[in-house]
Amino acid sequence: MSIGTWRDFERLKEIGRVVRLVLDGVAAAVEPGVTTLDLDVIGGRLLAAEGAVSAPPAVYGFPGHLCISVNDEAIHGIPGKRALRDGDLLKLDLVASKDGYYADAAVTVEVGTGTDLGKRLRRSAEASFAAGLSAAKPGNRAYDIGREIDKRVRTDGFHILRDLCGHGVGRTIHEEPSIPNFKDPNCRARLTEGMVITIEPILSAGTREVTKDRDGWTIRTADRSWAAHFEHTIVVMNSGPVLLTAA
Repeated sequence: MSIGTWRDFERLKEIGRVVRLVLDGVAAAVEPGVTTLDLDVIGGRLLAAEGAVSAPPAVYGFPGHLCISVNDEAIHGIPGKRALRDGDLLKLDLVASKDGYYADAAVTVEVGTGTDLGKRLRRSAEASFAAGLSAAKPGNRAYDIGREIDKRVRTDGFHILRDLCGHGVGRTIHEEPSIPNFKDPNCRARLTEGMVITIEPILSAGTREVTKDRDGWTIRTADRSWAAHFEHTIVVMNSGPVLLTAA
């Protein structure tokens, strides 16, 4: 969507605040021994306390409040009985809605002491997000964001999972335009003042390819290498991008 009124902006800021609060609350509970379902229950309670709902169950029938993905799982992991272990690399992804507005964000979290690889992947995801954000300017094209993301990820020695990308958001989960994480010549949409999009690098330590599990949801790297994911919902503005889901 594109922001048309001050009310749009205020409502988007509110759901952005809620998404940030929930992700922070769930991330604070991450420790060895906790199950991904335990974390999802915490997320659901935090959402309810804020008068918000998780969007994927409502729109797509996803079986959880958050997508919780571990190690080689890149996105859309289903919360369940899996107990986290020290060193795991966890991705928490939340799309929530309130009063008809949607926001989307994701973080990568190291469980316990973490690992060197996990730390490097997380840092690369965060740094490549910042690189992509620098290109989120009115007049640029969607692939300009992806070009900067991919450049940074390759510098770090990792690879973008090319089938996965950012997108428009605001009135529902997924809207136009697609925001690729590399310079995809097919994604030539022009960024405009007030456009609401997600920027979300999703990268791996190995392949560029992904596979989907038999559960119909979980997407993981084709070679089982570890993946990282970092995301914010932003508003493209002449004065500079506004991060709706940042603290």
